[in-house]
Parts: sequence; C-alpha cells; structure tokens
Amino acid sequence: MASVAGRAAASTRDAFPPLPRAVVQSFYRRMRAVAPAAVGAIERDRAADAEPAFADTACGRLARSLDDAGLRALGMWTHHWCMRFYDDDTRVGRRLVREIAGRPGLGWTADEVRWMLRESVWAGPAAAERFTLPHAAAAQLPPEERPFGELPPGHWPEDEPAEGQRTESTGTIVDAPALVPRQRRAG
Repeated sequence: MASVAGRAAASTRDAFPPLPRAVVQSFYRRMRAVAPAAVGAIERDRAADAEPAFADTACGRLARSLDDAGLRALGMWTHHWCMRFYDDDTRVGRRLVREIAGRPGLGWTADEVRWMLRESVWAGPAAAERFTLPHAAAAQLPPEERPFGELPPGHWPEDEPAEGQRTESTGTIVDAPALVPRQRRAG
C-alpha cells in the first residue's frame, strides 16, 4: 500500500515552511519508542467483539501508563498511523486519537502541531477525522504560536463540512453521520 503521509509530508516545501530535519527526526525517535506498545494495544482492541469504555481497553491502559510526553508521542504515532492507513480499519486508532485530543495540558509544541497538520493535509479529505488531534493540540498553544496561517487555503477543517455538521443547503440532514468512502487499493 502506498503511504499518503510520512517523511515526505513532514518535510514538504510546497505547502508549508520546512521543519528542521533534527526536529522531524526527534518526532520519529519518540514515536518509535511507543509504536510497539501502540500496535499491540490497537490490535487487541480491534480483535474485541464489544466496544468497552475507553479506560477498559488496551489503548486506555496504555494511555494511562504514559506521562504527558509519552502521550503526545502516542497521539502523534496514532495520528500518523490513521493518516497512512485510512483505508484499513482505523476505528480503534481514531478513538485513541479522539481520547488524546480531549486531554488538556499535554504540552504540545508548535512544531508538533505543524507536523500533524502536514500529515492531515497530505492525507486529504478521505481520511476521516484528519484534523481532530492537530486542531485540539493547536488550541492548547498560545494564540501567537498557532500555525493556522501556514495552512494552504482550503485545508483547515472549517473549510470543509464537518462530519455530522453539514448544512441543509448541501442536501444533507444536519447532525447525520457522514460516510467517508473507503479507498480502494490498487492491484
């Protein structure tokens, strides 16, 4: 499967000012540290028949075991995983991203937000909930550090109809869940 995000998205010069290579490498180093546990937790939760409360899931136990820096790395890795593999079953990963996005005071940096925004832009609108974590993380930054102005026109969630929040002028019922078509794999 071809990746829609990754190192190329992190260092692209056409849509954003480049992030320093050392900064991007530090992100990947931190994400590699949590990736094995994250993969295991996601796979255990994907195999579960029922959807228990988040605290009772493998992902919930993993999230509880991490400090703020570890939770930010887990959020970034899970966001990256969901952006790369949005045509697979990312339901559990998206739930983990939503849970991390709902946690205040994690100490997000502007560069972490920029990195996630690049991943989201590269993935495109077919990736469900692609701005969930970068939007929540950016909201925790001081207003002068928020990188909203760096996004190309038409790439911020307010520029697209949000899932379940489409207006009646589009012909879609307000508050109805939007369906995102699954991408087909070539070959």
